[in-house]
Amino acid sequence: MTDTTDPSAPGWGELLGRKHAGITSVLAGGVAIYAVNEFVTISLLPNVVADIGGERIYAWVTTVYLVASVVAATTVSPALMRFGPRWSYLGALNFFAVGSALCALAPSMPTLLVGRLIQGLAGGMLAGLGYAVISVALPKRLWTRASAVVSAMWGVGTLIGPASGGLFAQFGLWRWGFGLLAVLSMGMCGLVVISVPVRERRRGQDYLRSRIPVLSLSLLGFAALAVSVAVVPRNWIGTVLLLALGVALVVAFLAAERGAGRQLLPGSVLPRSVFGPGPLKWIYLTLGLLMAATMADMYVPLFGQRLGGLPPVAAGFLGAALSVGWTVGEIASASITSDRKIRRVVSVAPVVMAVGLMAAMLAQSEKVSTGAVIGWAAALVLSGGGIGVAWPHLSAWAMGSVDDPAEQSMAAAAINTVQLICGAFGAGFAGVVVNIWDAPTADAGRWMFGSFAVLAALAWVSAGRACRT
Repeated sequence: MTDTTDPSAPGWGELLGRKHAGITSVLAGGVAIYAVNEFVTISLLPNVVADIGGERIYAWVTTVYLVASVVAATTVSPALMRFGPRWSYLGALNFFAVGSALCALAPSMPTLLVGRLIQGLAGGMLAGLGYAVISVALPKRLWTRASAVVSAMWGVGTLIGPASGGLFAQFGLWRWGFGLLAVLSMGMCGLVVISVPVRERRRGQDYLRSRIPVLSLSLLGFAALAVSVAVVPRNWIGTVLLLALGVALVVAFLAAERGAGRQLLPGSVLPRSVFGPGPLKWIYLTLGLLMAATMADMYVPLFGQRLGGLPPVAAGFLGAALSVGWTVGEIASASITSDRKIRRVVSVAPVVMAVGLMAAMLAQSEKVSTGAVIGWAAALVLSGGGIGVAWPHLSAWAMGSVDDPAEQSMAAAAINTVQLICGAFGAGFAGVVVNIWDAPTADAGRWMFGSFAVLAALAWVSAGRACRT
């Protein structure tokens, strides 16, 4: 192993300078809309279920959104080739506004889930466009920093989401929180018109190469839904059977993807390189396990209100602690240029995340004191820092691990797909663990955080394999 520190490595000024500022702002802004939605929704959910019911399907609000996002993310390449970047962004933003408005007007949980479905379809497109354009619009030397900027928009979400969502919830105005998302998405359209050029449509072979992988998406989507539905049965046999069905569908998905990867014009979610020698499969597995482990954060505002007696605003910010750590860790880590240091950071990141989740587990009790809440927040920040320091480097490795331009674009888009679908599985699994108890108790919190700590620790194995090559 040699130290390949590059003293002439590009700085942030090049990425944010006049040449790249416009496209960087659009990519970051689209993901910011997605991130703000995540934290607004998490902050509002305790009040939503108190108003319109549906506590037992609490996790579905996140799972439906993420599964829809996965489906939409795979349409990014066809949309870009058919409509160009400007119209792709405008279509996604307008659909996002429609879904947000439906959530704001929802009289019941089923209606809210429909709105979340529409939000997910639009949000997956926005998030997918962010990663897909990095590898084709920016030089390779800026990929790591660009990935950090795009992902750092979750930091914007940690400020705007919990603050606005918590305030709306505090005054019983949760519907206004979804209304804010509709306004933000419509405002973003103006920036798109100014900054994103119209590109001529492509036809022929390029379009055929980007056809939507219906079979793979169906298998993956139903797998995530099976895990999510596992929260409904009140007997362990039904839950175990649904979880086993989810695992079987994942295996079928991998088999379908391996077959699609051998075709001349594949309609697949993952690049062919995943199934061959090399680190790409281990990179994706590490990204997926770490992302799934973050979904323990979904229940933090609910536990904060029920166990800690926190007001909605404070509970919302407690739920944002993990993403604060993610953002801080990501920005700090993106500036590392030494190969040896990067590999060391990536290999230890899952352990750091697991330690943070274990500390959060120990902070759970039926009556959480102020000191325990502070320790809980610190544990979540540490957990987020674990995934944050690894994420930009794993993303850059995934994009740079293949030489074929078509494969490279697919490898970049697959980062978002892996992130979303593993988030959906994590959300469903969190619901399964919490619903073992009739109410969100301290025992439920301990088991949930402990389970996800184990999940994060498993990523240590795949991270080690990814760092070897």
